Amino acid sequence: MTPAAPRSPLRIGNASGFYGDRFDALRDMLTGGPLDILTGDYLAELTMLILGRDRLKDPHRGYAKTFLRQLEECLGLAHDNGVRIVTNAGGLNPAALADAVRELADRLGIPTRVAHVEGDDRTPHHPGSLAAHAYLGGAGIATCLREGADIVVTGRVTDAALVTGPAVAHFGWTPHDHDRLAGAVVAGHVLECGTQATGGNYAFFTEHDPARLHRPGFPLAELHEDGTSVITKHDGTGGIIDLGTVTAQLLYETQGARYAGPDVTARLDTVTLTQDGPDRVRITGARGEPPPPTLKVGLNKLGGFRNEVAFVLTGLDIERKADLVRDQMQTALDAAKTRPADIRWDLARTDHPDAPTEETASALLRLVVRDPDQAAVGRTLSGAAIELALASYPGFHVLAPPGPGSPYGVFEDEYIPQDAVDHVAVLDDGRRIPVTPPGETLVPEPPEEPSLPLPLPEGPTRRAPLGLVAGARSGDKGGNANVGVWARTDDAWRWLVHELTTDRFQTLISESRHLSVVRHVLPNLRALNFVVEGILGEGVASQARFDPQAKALGEWLRSRHLDIPEALL
Repeated sequence: MTPAAPRSPLRIGNASGFYGDRFDALRDMLTGGPLDILTGDYLAELTMLILGRDRLKDPHRGYAKTFLRQLEECLGLAHDNGVRIVTNAGGLNPAALADAVRELADRLGIPTRVAHVEGDDRTPHHPGSLAAHAYLGGAGIATCLREGADIVVTGRVTDAALVTGPAVAHFGWTPHDHDRLAGAVVAGHVLECGTQATGGNYAFFTEHDPARLHRPGFPLAELHEDGTSVITKHDGTGGIIDLGTVTAQLLYETQGARYAGPDVTARLDTVTLTQDGPDRVRITGARGEPPPPTLKVGLNKLGGFRNEVAFVLTGLDIERKADLVRDQMQTALDAAKTRPADIRWDLARTDHPDAPTEETASALLRLVVRDPDQAAVGRTLSGAAIELALASYPGFHVLAPPGPGSPYGVFEDEYIPQDAVDHVAVLDDGRRIPVTPPGETLVPEPPEEPSLPLPLPEGPTRRAPLGLVAGARSGDKGGNANVGVWARTDDAWRWLVHELTTDRFQTLISESRHLSVVRHVLPNLRALNFVVEGILGEGVASQARFDPQAKALGEWLRSRHLDIPEALL
């Protein structure tokens, strides 16, 4: 029997990394060069809360409305170029978005087969939740594409599923092709946040021409049948793709060496990156293991109401001014009929001695209050703060008066068996095709600690910022934050892996000192990944800290000073 000819590579792009990303990215990707599949990632933990509130106002909503407006401009382009679109913009209501896309296609006179994926919604099982959704894999997407869909709309799937689904449909992979699936997961993880793979939010941005970073192009992957891929972008678009930008995105919002998902558990410690030419990075070596027997379910709830006020403290005696207004406010809040349940103060010493401007002579004292009762964070706070306008520290003023208080959310997660959901592909003709869960599963175990390289020989050191020799990128996972740190040379890696221990990390990042911090070592990437548990409270929507998504936590770490070998500087 003649072996089947290998299938051509799948050219798959991304046009959205979040709800609110660049509006014209869809058009740019469709006109910039050849594509087979164009994906759009619109969902995040905070987005699910926003869409849940939309659905409360109108049960026919709950999806990313931006996608429809983008598609109105671009559906003809996609049809003419033969590009199929896969997106999770369906959010909490993929069926409604699929119907809206059909109506749009009919109005524009463009023949379009629209399918959607159901089964992620677990809200009825969690009374009191605004939205509870399981993270599905790519099998439902693959079914829709195999049945001829031009556009596939999903709800909550893993970000990488937007790539694994098209890959399975194109290459005919089975659920047991773990290494190939792992390669698609890794490629999908690089693509999912759009321009973060092409120079956006990049630690070493100063080393590149600012003109190239002004408007980074969106990334695409040339995915091969064996699971390897090349990350690149359309010719002539802005941005940079190199080992650093791809490494940074690989470390973003991950934890240990085992990156578990509903399709496969990808071993990030097996991945190898090589520069394959200008703006081309090849990903090889990804190994996969059977997926876990459970699915993650994200629960979004309304936690109550929050409000804040920032007192501006200028000039001399900053600490004493802060003490005075803090005591005055605390007394007023304690005496109120509706005292806020949670009261938090933070003093940001942004002031400078002998400052040349009033702004640089000023510090900010931030008060945040939370309570289930909106009145406790609205009228109570505003009354207490504004009544001090003529009765507190010299120079009293605030950045803005407190408002009525706004609702905030909390995020929790739980895990359910993979077969507990009714994963279904709903086709354009109304047929409903059940999607069976993978037959082989495996509970992920922590991998063995890898062997470490020898430390650098002793030599002269200089006190300098960590960021001179290491990059970092950080983000949120529920109430946890992750900080990925990588070195760009073997010698820098030999120093980093021995120097930046968990204890040293907690010394440098003071907020983490009383929290659990876990360090993961990824030698192939010359990287460390730190997971800081609980630093974000109940998740981004609760806004528990100054940087609620830990987006800049890595940059704070890079700014901290260490004794660095002079040979590395």
